[in-house]
Amino acid sequence: MALTGRAALLAALGALPVGIWEPGWTGILAVNAPLVVACACDFALAAPVRQLGLTRSGDTSVRLGDTADVTLTVTNTSRRPLRARIRDAWPPSSWQPGTEGEASRHRLVIPPGERRRVTTRLRPTRRGDRHADRVTVRSYGPLGLFARQGTHEVPWAVRVLPPFTSRKHLPSKLARLRDMDGRTSVLTRGEGTEFDSLRAYVPGDDTRSIDWRATARQSTVAVRTWRPERDRRILLVLDTGRTSAGRVGDAPRLDASMDAALLLAALASRAGDRVDLLAYDRRLRALVQGRTAGDVLPSLVNAMATLEPELVETDARGLTATALRTASRRSLIVLLTTLDAAPIEEGLLPVLAQLTQRHTVLLASVADPRTADMAKARGNTDAVYEAAAAAQAHTERDRTAEQLRRHGVTVVDATPEELAPALADAYLALKAAGRL
Repeated sequence: MALTGRAALLAALGALPVGIWEPGWTGILAVNAPLVVACACDFALAAPVRQLGLTRSGDTSVRLGDTADVTLTVTNTSRRPLRARIRDAWPPSSWQPGTEGEASRHRLVIPPGERRRVTTRLRPTRRGDRHADRVTVRSYGPLGLFARQGTHEVPWAVRVLPPFTSRKHLPSKLARLRDMDGRTSVLTRGEGTEFDSLRAYVPGDDTRSIDWRATARQSTVAVRTWRPERDRRILLVLDTGRTSAGRVGDAPRLDASMDAALLLAALASRAGDRVDLLAYDRRLRALVQGRTAGDVLPSLVNAMATLEPELVETDARGLTATALRTASRRSLIVLLTTLDAAPIEEGLLPVLAQLTQRHTVLLASVADPRTADMAKARGNTDAVYEAAAAAQAHTERDRTAEQLRRHGVTVVDATPEELAPALADAYLALKAAGRL
């Protein structure tokens, strides 16, 4: 139960004449006794809160940055009209800062035996699962002096998925893939090493492409055409250790790695390749295997939604062993990890040969754009020291990348905005060169 502001205001107004004309217990009782009776009647006429029926419906998933609508249906099973204020509580990260009060509170008037729906609009600020908290209902009487109050547990969950902002690059990458595959109206010959079809010889064709057996069976010279390999396997390996927790701009490095992985997965599945996902630090965090081309992207997005960086050092040996067990056939292994010298030299390099002798390895790392800005700073002592530190960090990353390249690893080092298209370009280059 709760006393409303209206009752407090009436009590305060009644105290003025008491203090002026009749100070003492007699005056207090003369004013407050009717108010108490009115409050008791108001409380008795308010609809009971415990008898309400509450159910939920609406969205169960939403991309980070978009809105999700969750509908709360309130059924008044009593014989009294319900005049209520409702607070639909969710975790603070379910709304933009400062908007929770307006978004979570609703007013309702429900006649006896009827139901009404209210919609809570969520706009989450973090990935992961958001679970509904309690629903608090305050039921007022007809005078608005006193209220019944109670809470209900109405379970619901909304999964906040990665935003996949790099999908804007997908049309251009698909167009380049079609050009490589020789399936556009552009007069370019398909590249690759996988046999595609036979066609008639035209002047200028490479004579090494002539198929002499097919030529012997027909009256014209036949040449083979080639296309990039299909049905290759790609294993995306997300490092969820402490280095992935470092923030670049407003988001952790892990988020930028996820975005790049999603663009590559979308492109590779359209190219006819099979894509799997492995997330690891000191133990397996997520594994997606054996999905069809139409199901791979939703499965990856769903698996990535709940991933968070772990503040532990990544076990490179365990990661390598898990990757080798997952990729039983020759594959392209894409490591989305750091280019920092210590984790690479002490963790990855000693076990890298186990991967490169069986698979093609591509390492993608998120670079901090602020380092480039620091390297250009001048004007005072602090700026010069910052520029020197940035230059040293850049040199160390270049040295680490060169060590990886000497072991046969393709390295992509780019800022969060550029990493996804750069990784897709590296994949297309490997595909065109027949290295998958």
